Amino acid sequence: MILILTGAEDLHADWLEKKLRERNADFIRFDPADFPTKTKISLSYLPDNQIQYILHIGETSIDLSSIKTVWYRRPQRPHPHTEGLDKSAHQFLIEECESFVQDVWNFLDCLWLPAQPITLQRAKSKALQLKIAAEIGFDLPPTLMTNNPQDFIDFYNQNNGQVISKLAGPSLLRNLRDDFTRFTEFVSKRDVIYAQSVQRCPAIFQAYVPKQVELRITVVGHQVLAAEIHSQKSNHTRYDWRHYDYHKTPYYPHELPQAVSQLCIQLVQKLGLCYGTIDMIVTPDGQYIFLEINPNGQYLWIEQATGLPISDAICDLLISGNREQGTG
Repeated sequence: MILILTGAEDLHADWLEKKLRERNADFIRFDPADFPTKTKISLSYLPDNQIQYILHIGETSIDLSSIKTVWYRRPQRPHPHTEGLDKSAHQFLIEECESFVQDVWNFLDCLWLPAQPITLQRAKSKALQLKIAAEIGFDLPPTLMTNNPQDFIDFYNQNNGQVISKLAGPSLLRNLRDDFTRFTEFVSKRDVIYAQSVQRCPAIFQAYVPKQVELRITVVGHQVLAAEIHSQKSNHTRYDWRHYDYHKTPYYPHELPQAVSQLCIQLVQKLGLCYGTIDMIVTPDGQYIFLEINPNGQYLWIEQATGLPISDAICDLLISGNREQGTG
């Protein structure tokens, strides 16, 4: 059985459920936000040294030991009752419920796509990603992570003012009221005037890399599906294709050199994953430059734009439960 962990509103999961049904795959979808108000979980240690995990959804009881594959898509945090509780008590309940649920997930001995939560959290580290990418042979742009204003100024001068900046942590912050995102930006001379503000929050600075095209590379197990993003066709997407200008930005499948394709698989495996979306640049002279990897990145938009069979690849891996295509 396949367990899909995600929120109630998830177009990726909706689309993949349709494909799984077409293949008569056995799966269940569960949103941890329903715990503990709508669902129950029991974890038992039995006399014969066996461990039993039971997920109760309504009148249905699911033995989690029967799970062959877990798709850790976009699960929400547990949402306990709040009636009659103050803020601190409510927060305590959330943390207790989340800790318990994470313990259960980390005990499930099966294939996880992209990885178990504890491994996934580690793989999000951009410093670790760059370290491993460099070690296995990717070409990287000169990079500085710092909150030291002087180090930033020195780096800016060393690269003749051709520098971009981006967040050291997640690029999207969600809270109860609104979302905040910070795109990759070119560092202007005006920005340098306010260099002291770097001390308030660490950031990543990289030497600007000229672009022929940008690549969005989706790795699923041992399959590598690459797409070209012609971001230089539009001023909106010149420094960050996430500004999206669909009418002026062409998207096409891209044939990766075999050596680069193998590096992508190797990077995903060394991070303990079996899935990841990698961002790279192809320079005007044909050099492939690694930027970063999103261990649980969105893919449906690039599949729809290019026709790349990413959903089919995910279905194949989820149904097979082939752990040999997981960590390396």
